[in-house]
Amino acid sequence: MTDKEPRTRLDPRYSDPAATATDWATAEARLAAAEQFWISTVRPDGRPHVTPLPAVWSAGALHFCTGPEERKARNLDGNPQVVLTTGTSTWDQGYDLVVEGAAARVTDEDRLRELAAAWEAKYGGFWRFDVRDGAFHHGSGYAYVFAVAPRTVFGFGKGEPFSQTRWRFR
Repeated sequence: MTDKEPRTRLDPRYSDPAATATDWATAEARLAAAEQFWISTVRPDGRPHVTPLPAVWSAGALHFCTGPEERKARNLDGNPQVVLTTGTSTWDQGYDLVVEGAAARVTDEDRLRELAAAWEAKYGGFWRFDVRDGAFHHGSGYAYVFAVAPRTVFGFGKGEPFSQTRWRFR
């Protein structure tokens, strides 16, 4: 999705004077390792919708899946802009990441097979998918797969030193 290095900037307004910007490789590794994300989409009437889900970082994008009748999939029909967040629920330790971008449906079956293998490798056999008809299939159901190439990512270092790093992609 995105193979260019982003512009990285530490925001001094929200960072300890001793803080330094987190490099993109470290942020990318955190995205790849994170198991739980929260996705924010927008309903047709403008109200927000937020729900947890697993996601896989691959080829410069976060990937998630959802049934076509689920609220988030219906929201994406009208507005592909999303925010995915991950991190810790503590205020003074850990690292939080916020990924902003547009969700694009993945339908190429070779790519979907690669992503299905990545899901199973990361999350285990419960998340084993078959691929056909441009979607993941699991039991009697199926799910669309979406990729979110980041436009902007924010990283929040919590604890001493507190920091806020922003990565912008072209």
